[in-house]
Amino acid sequence: MSAAPAIPRRSAALVWGVALCAYVAAVFHRSSLGVTGVDAAHRFDINASALATFSVAQLAVYAAMQVPVGVLLDRYGSRRLLLAGGALMVTGQLCFAVATDVRLAVAARVLVGLGDAMTFISVLRIVAFWFPGRRNPLMAQLTGALGQLGAILGAVPLVALLHQAGWTPAFLTAAALGATVLLMVAAAVRDTPHREHAAAPAADLATVRRELATAWAQPGTRLGLWAHFVTQFSGAVFALLWGYPFLVQGQGLSPTAAAFLLTLMTVATLLVGPVIAHLCARHPFRRSVVVFAITAGTAAVWAVVLAWPGRAPHWLLVALVVVLAVNGPGSMIGFDYARTFNPVHRIGSAAGIVNVGGFVASILLVLAVGVVLDLATPAGRSTPPLDAFRWAFAVQYLLWGLGAVQVLRYRNAARRRFAAEQAGLALPALAGA
Repeated sequence: MSAAPAIPRRSAALVWGVALCAYVAAVFHRSSLGVTGVDAAHRFDINASALATFSVAQLAVYAAMQVPVGVLLDRYGSRRLLLAGGALMVTGQLCFAVATDVRLAVAARVLVGLGDAMTFISVLRIVAFWFPGRRNPLMAQLTGALGQLGAILGAVPLVALLHQAGWTPAFLTAAALGATVLLMVAAAVRDTPHREHAAAPAADLATVRRELATAWAQPGTRLGLWAHFVTQFSGAVFALLWGYPFLVQGQGLSPTAAAFLLTLMTVATLLVGPVIAHLCARHPFRRSVVVFAITAGTAAVWAVVLAWPGRAPHWLLVALVVVLAVNGPGSMIGFDYARTFNPVHRIGSAAGIVNVGGFVASILLVLAVGVVLDLATPAGRSTPPLDAFRWAFAVQYLLWGLGAVQVLRYRNAARRRFAAEQAGLALPALAGA
């Protein structure tokens, strides 16, 4: 990035604040199905397995679009993608509001997934252009953490509106909220503070492929992908789909108590994000240590919960959700690798590659838990027993093992490359792993 002239702080704060609102809205749209799942099952007359396909379709589209979106982001900039993504999500919520057919409902969630895919890495690119490099880890963590306010805002208010006004008015209101944020983005967001960087020249397909291949060939990018993979999936799947059934059906909590724990998890995420950012900014050469610590801590607490004889005590379940709250901020380290190991014009492509990791892992775990629950639930029983949940969540250890091996592999590769290039000009000063 160009060193001069200085960027006005108020302008940077305004642009980032509005872009953050776009991400909060995206999280709101993303989580709107989870908090209305029971009503959706009744509206579309489907069982729980069919309802789960709504979430899987949304996640799969999100993951599949990350690399294409990264390429588009480098070419067209954050503002255009935030506008396009917001429009897609508003359209999806409008379709979901009037849908009575399963096919239209699935198409609506696909549109939400497409728009959601364009949002987060667009905001990260704004952070990279508008804030100094040393502040990037903190701002990226704040973006990821504060974005989870969308999940809180979309829980009690949306459910209350749904029960008071009905399905269509509730989701029309959600669409109206998205449209309002869309107007804010159009009015306030600019891609960069300096006109000379406002738009990249149009690249032909060969150039796009070359830039994407270069981002992929960088060991630091793949280190970011696997760091995102190994840290994100456990907390994401717990919050997105299987945490509530595990707490209510497996652990015997009341719906209110389970909802409280999921809310506690979101609040804890908001508090942990700045701590992780501070560690990464102060110790950039020890970021992989943080990744391994988060992974080991999550696996250890899950081991205690799954091995506990009978139902786990409440204090242990509180400890579980607090540890899972660290997963989201921990996965942000992957994007910090993408930023420090790639030039700014390639951040979109690199961030898109990184973002695939955690969501692919989440999709695999969502499906695996569902399959194991079906296999481990005795015939004729309507809800899975605790032992079925134990076997299902044990699948996580396969993903943690794979991810940890790959993080170690690409950390070593990135360090070797960084050491080899110290005499040259290729890498930024804080590109350590």
